[in-house]
Amino acid sequence: MNPGTEPFLIILIKAIVVVFVLLTAFAYTLLWERKLIGRAQGRYGPNRTGPVGYMQPLADVMKLVFKEDFVPRGANRLLFHVAPLISVFAAVAAVAVIPFGTVVDIAGHQVQLVGADLNIGVLFLFALSGLGFYGLILGGWASGNKYSLLGSARTAAQLVSYEVAMGLSVLGVVMISQSLSLVEIVDAQRETVWYVLYQPLGFLIFLIAAVAETNRAPFDLPEAESELVAGYHTEYGGLKFAMFFLAEYVNMLIISALGATLFLGGFAGPFLPGVLWLAIKVAVLLFLFIWLRATLPRLRYDRLMKFGWKVLLPLATLNLIVTAIVVSLAFQN
Repeated sequence: MNPGTEPFLIILIKAIVVVFVLLTAFAYTLLWERKLIGRAQGRYGPNRTGPVGYMQPLADVMKLVFKEDFVPRGANRLLFHVAPLISVFAAVAAVAVIPFGTVVDIAGHQVQLVGADLNIGVLFLFALSGLGFYGLILGGWASGNKYSLLGSARTAAQLVSYEVAMGLSVLGVVMISQSLSLVEIVDAQRETVWYVLYQPLGFLIFLIAAVAETNRAPFDLPEAESELVAGYHTEYGGLKFAMFFLAEYVNMLIISALGATLFLGGFAGPFLPGVLWLAIKVAVLLFLFIWLRATLPRLRYDRLMKFGWKVLLPLATLNLIVTAIVVSLAFQN
């Protein structure tokens, strides 16, 4: 179905609903993480604000809204204000190409449960990922702080190192499905099997690179508190700090949804609605993110770079070559 045939009102309603669900998921992913890490460390986590602590995200937002908004002396004021907006825009816009289900009938209109079924959906997501990193890099540079600058430099280096391996891991799925459309990739898995069975090494490389791409522990070197105070967002407070925080957790949600779509069949599954299947798969991948943070220590920076270039990149290249050979032989037969 061509999304251009949908009435503008339906497109607008879909956008509002998806953004609302995404922001709600961000709030309660943060709460879930704090509770799980609390349990891992032998404590309760948030449990005072609201029933069992479930109003804690609202309390955090209200606290950040009323904090003082300041710009440090020597900062580039324009870029300092724009940088968090770039990160949030890139993170939220990425949800537009994630399919949540098949076509459904609503009030006599055929509505596709995806914002936009682009035939270059995978490339679109990688482009937005690169754009989001500009927000982190500009924020660190514009702050006029040496720790922020070091954090943004690490962000750029980490992006270059792990984006390549992630892209190569995804190319195996693209070769098998013969499409860059996420909807068509899910449809191909519904007709055959989940691509994690064809691409176990590619899936493992994708997961590791995804942790590095989202700056999550043990790859959180751009904001390492023990070395750089808070890295690129050292000088940010109030709503601007909340925007960077929002971008990080929305990126976790999006990259988990992308991994589920590419390797785990997306919304495909028996008995339950497609949206619920996708939510379950995303929750499992998010739990893995949180488990790694609660379990593993931060890597040393030189080992982070060495692991990306000397381990992940050769493995991703090998996986791509083997996949290309197998797919070409399969098409010949």
